Amino acid sequence: MAGGWARDDAVQEQIDDTVEDAVRRVRSRLPRGESLSHCEECGDPIPQARREAIPGVRLCVPCQSERDDDERGAALFNRRGSKDSQLR
Repeated sequence: MAGGWARDDAVQEQIDDTVEDAVRRVRSRLPRGESLSHCEECGDPIPQARREAIPGVRLCVPCQSERDDDERGAALFNRRGSKDSQLR
């Protein structure tokens, strides 16, 4: 039951949107195709062991770690926008 200006199904829509965002983010990170021999970001060689462990890998370990850190920070946003959650 929503209150104020929100529709009755607003909470469920927020939950669905959060789940869809997470699924989209995870699916976009799945490797596809053949592994690259060199990182597409920095051009350094990707070790053979990494290419065998993760089929379709496109980044070296340092570049992948940096991308993971960037995505982790960008994923934290306040979808609901209430004053209480903004003050925490």
